[in-house]
Amino acid sequence: MASVTSVNLLSLATSLPYAAQLNSITPNATSSVQFLSYNDSFTTDILGPNVSQELISHQPYQAFHEAGIYYKATNSVYIASNWQTYDNPVNVTILNLTDYSISTTRYPGLYEANGGCPYTSSADNKSYLLFCDEGNFQGASGLTLVDPLTNTTQVMVNNFLGRNFSSINDVEWVPDTGDVWFTDADYGYFQNFRPYPSIPKQVYRFEPSTGVIQAVADGFVESNGIEFSPDYKTLYVTDTGQQETTNVSLSRPASIYAFDVVNGKSLQNRRLFAYVDVGIPDGIHTDTQGNVFSSCSDGIHVWNADGVLLGKMVVANGSNNFAFIPGGLLLFNGDNLYKVNLKAQGRAVQRDFGLVCEEHWPS
Repeated sequence: MASVTSVNLLSLATSLPYAAQLNSITPNATSSVQFLSYNDSFTTDILGPNVSQELISHQPYQAFHEAGIYYKATNSVYIASNWQTYDNPVNVTILNLTDYSISTTRYPGLYEANGGCPYTSSADNKSYLLFCDEGNFQGASGLTLVDPLTNTTQVMVNNFLGRNFSSINDVEWVPDTGDVWFTDADYGYFQNFRPYPSIPKQVYRFEPSTGVIQAVADGFVESNGIEFSPDYKTLYVTDTGQQETTNVSLSRPASIYAFDVVNGKSLQNRRLFAYVDVGIPDGIHTDTQGNVFSSCSDGIHVWNADGVLLGKMVVANGSNNFAFIPGGLLLFNGDNLYKVNLKAQGRAVQRDFGLVCEEHWPS
């Protein structure tokens, strides 16, 4: 069952007690995802008539944190856990979609996994998991290809023309050009497993076939999530500068910026797309209609392409990321993993899964 609360925007605009009432819903959502509708289209077009949610896994540590890469050959989603200690670093949590079984692993040469996406190499036409490797004191931060069938890895890129990255955070692959776009942040340093940063927080474009690399956007406090619109004409980047681990400043960005993609190679017309009212926007994805979803400190927020907030999927302790699946999404909630059935479909679901209809998804 799903609990949907319709938000009265005029009451919200004029009543702080009403805002507090809405905010009280999230901490009480300790064992389920609840829904706040700020616009009728959230209920009709995003949630749909068969919306539901269920807790499908609970683990004794923060197993469900970042990435969420689907690999068709194993019918599994690969999720990065949260860094705990030097003795308990980031693991990769594997969710088998056939029976929802959970396993964990670490891949040699992948130091501290974070964001990621599917990737098909033009060199050998093989499919890989492309992970952001935040690195550690022994290994450089970079992008690392993982073959889960052989448990082998290879470095795609681990420096900018000889300069060390700080902690590469999130990545997206553009199939038509083969380019990968990624962000770099300081969170490895803040979590005490990377050295002091020596390069600005920037967005990069890399050509795996040629080695060409460009810094294409700067001016971020902490560049974090990255995602394209369905037509690849707009790039969205989240800035989570408000929170640098335990150092929180409400005057720093908790924002999503949009850019025009020019000729598939450069960015223009940077603009504020959305500002988050609770916490920070982390992982970000779009659906086939161009709506923008981002994991925030109280769950997942959804905006239309004009930046109007449509609704929220709220849960206690929020979410760092999520993964679209046929028929809905997987919400990463630290030690909990939720499955949410939706009408909306992620922009890359048809490409990654090779199917469209939710009837292919186990109930």
